[in-house]
Amino acid sequence: MRNKILGITLFALTLGAIVYYPALKARNIDPLPVPVAHVVAPASSPKVDVVFVLDTTGSMSGLIQTAKDKIWSIATTMASAQPTPEIRIGLVAYRDRGDQYVTRVVDLSDDLDSVYAQLMEFQADGGGDTPESVNLALHDAVHNISWSQDSQAYQVIFLVGDAPPHMDYQDEASFPEIVAAATGKGIVINTIQCGDIPVTAAPWKQIADLGQGKFFQVEQAGSAVAMTTPYDAELAALSARLDDTRMYFGNREEQELMANKVAATDKLHASASLESRARRAAFNLSEGGRTNLLGTNDLVDAVASGTVKLEELDEDELPAALKPLAPEEQLAYVAELAEKRTDLQRQMRELADNRDGYIAKKVKEEGGYKESLDQKIYDAVAAQAGTAGLEYQDGPEY
Repeated sequence: MRNKILGITLFALTLGAIVYYPALKARNIDPLPVPVAHVVAPASSPKVDVVFVLDTTGSMSGLIQTAKDKIWSIATTMASAQPTPEIRIGLVAYRDRGDQYVTRVVDLSDDLDSVYAQLMEFQADGGGDTPESVNLALHDAVHNISWSQDSQAYQVIFLVGDAPPHMDYQDEASFPEIVAAATGKGIVINTIQCGDIPVTAAPWKQIADLGQGKFFQVEQAGSAVAMTTPYDAELAALSARLDDTRMYFGNREEQELMANKVAATDKLHASASLESRARRAAFNLSEGGRTNLLGTNDLVDAVASGTVKLEELDEDELPAALKPLAPEEQLAYVAELAEKRTDLQRQMRELADNRDGYIAKKVKEEGGYKESLDQKIYDAVAAQAGTAGLEYQDGPEY
């Protein structure tokens, strides 16, 4: 039985055991906890850190919904480079003084489920005047985010909003100083103006120019392509079943961290749209999505890959489901989950291929979506990520 288990090769990626809690900073509210599951990767693996700085005032409801709908497609697009990079995403939500909060920071993490769980909490409210706290939001994105220490990483901010920054707050740094600090750290800043408020365009263009990035303008809701396919429902359902094959081992802190990840995934399945869950499934099937799928210390993968021997784990390191079982039953239980996972992934890949074909046909029929938010983000990333040794060729994922 043991040979059968050790012979199952589910993933090429070896899971590490580095778990840490980077500081999450916020203004006017309690910090937002996002468990960060970090996987040890070869030194040559490129890294992509992307932070979305989002205006969450009342006029931005359409764009916030677009972000919730599209973040998985954007992650899949970024992970489609050769060689496959490690992807981390962070968020900074901002409003203005006098609103419920000024900024809300979600640190960079490769646990995208937990980042998405925080994104689902973002709602459009407040504002009402034209300038917003853009400067403070940019400051937090540059200085209160755990950016990679790898000098070759592609580090990028997308500033998304419809109103210019307050330049009359004398106790805050202004964007020229903040952008200079970002450039010194190797962080590129792209700006996306939503809508057509005339006084926004000039500072947005200046921020992008100073930040060695691109400026582009989209309609108020974002001009994204949010496509529905006949394969979404089954793909989302199988993805939920795949998540149920995860089983975590380790010390109490490690298992609690992964319990938080599972809770975030459960929230996603309960509240996210069907289409978003299908896009997440497609991302998790990709090489770049394995970390998000598994987290750290997944016992099924660790035993199958031979990095952990079940009989060598202490009882308090075992998942709760295994503790009442005899050693032979534990091995059989893990082997059963491994076989189930393999079968589910096979079914999902077939559906994902059908979904890709359906979308490709629609894109061709529509003559492409060259003015979409998807295409503009892709163009910016493809042009800028070469410094990290990344090459993009296939266009955006939908």
